[in-house]
Amino acid sequence: MYLVYFDETKFETSNPFFYIGGILIKDNLLSFIETEVITIQEKFFGSSLLTKDNELHGKLIFQGKGPYRKRKLSERIQLFQDVANIIIGYKIPVIMIRIDVIAHKNKYRYPAKEYEWGLQLFLERVADFLEQHQEIGIVFGDYEKDEITKAVINFSQFKSDGKTPLAGRSLSLLKDTIYFTQSHHSRFLQMADMVLYMANRYENGHNTKTWHDKKLKEIWGETKEKTDIKIQYWPNQIQSWS
Repeated sequence: MYLVYFDETKFETSNPFFYIGGILIKDNLLSFIETEVITIQEKFFGSSLLTKDNELHGKLIFQGKGPYRKRKLSERIQLFQDVANIIIGYKIPVIMIRIDVIAHKNKYRYPAKEYEWGLQLFLERVADFLEQHQEIGIVFGDYEKDEITKAVINFSQFKSDGKTPLAGRSLSLLKDTIYFTQSHHSRFLQMADMVLYMANRYENGHNTKTWHDKKLKEIWGETKEKTDIKIQYWPNQIQSWS
């Protein structure tokens, strides 16, 4: 069985892409991976308690905000490297959807919200993965107050109908419901957040100038090269991924 942890980015006019996706962790690896993340947190924060003060959050880490305000830049970049090393070391699969929001809205007369559309695509691709590996899965998401009820109802409807409306994809290998929790309460959601942050920054042709930006781009490139990362680019790729 795989436990699937997903997060999403926020659409901004300065960045027309919306990302949703995350990591798929085999159940027999959970304890090992959790132990390594705890070690990272204890080394950096001096504590591994699941609070906002100890949360691994990509944007805050890179920008030096929140609990990272007074920490050295080199130490903050090392956090990305440490998490990437776990993903690479355990060959953790990563599945993402990138939506060109403007193109998506131009494609349909009444376009669905990017979160709703992206979640459907993400669940379809996870179902593809589970079928390929003959496994089942359970999905966990970052708590988004405005999206939870709709997401759970849609997921239940897709399973009741036996398929998704977009690609006619069965989600029968995804069990029960989608579980939501605050990201600072889940180390695996925090890992998903950091991966999405790197993808959102460097899959869009971001121009790197500073040493730390170049270093983080290298970490992202190494992660893509050494583990199983699949990204579906919507609406350019309808039912496939890169």
